[in-house]
Amino acid sequence: MIRRVTGKMDFSEPRVIVEYGPGEGCHTREIARRMHRDSTLLLLELDPELAGHLRREFRHNPRVHTINAGADQIIAELEKLGLRHCDYIVSGIPFSTMEINKKRALLQKTFDALSPKSTSAFIIYQFTNELRNHAKHFPHAESEYFLPNIPPNFITVFYKLARNGHNGNGRNGHHHRNGRKHTVAAGVAAR
Repeated sequence: MIRRVTGKMDFSEPRVIVEYGPGEGCHTREIARRMHRDSTLLLLELDPELAGHLRREFRHNPRVHTINAGADQIIAELEKLGLRHCDYIVSGIPFSTMEINKKRALLQKTFDALSPKSTSAFIIYQFTNELRNHAKHFPHAESEYFLPNIPPNFITVFYKLARNGHNGNGRNGHHHRNGRKHTVAAGVAAR
């Protein structure tokens, strides 16, 4: 699943990437390994013990900045680094357990933090796909249900800008990836 999530990003040029709640750094290690040498990776980890672990693990990598703060601090933390926007935000934090107003406020901050480019995206991996019902300000989203993970997860990419002039669900709700057609209906991707 880590390879599938990081495969949603283009690492061919310098990017500013933010990770919400990286925990022990499973996804972080792969992002840091693959990202362009001039990229910046900002880790927002609320748990002080995990933030300390990440600081120690990436202490020799000047591209990685670990901040002991919640995801809701994204805009302030980008500003502290002299950055207006980021290109990608990756998250595995459980949005489904958040109180609805906090969830929507964080989604708005997430949207605002992304640079206004067609490639800019919020990439999540979750047990449910309910976030699609709340992330209405993102004009385009693509989801897949990744069964090989235990437990299976939805991987959803919310794009900052509409893609190819289509609405949020693409033409007729169909997406073609890897030669296979995925149908998006009622916010859930089915094979």
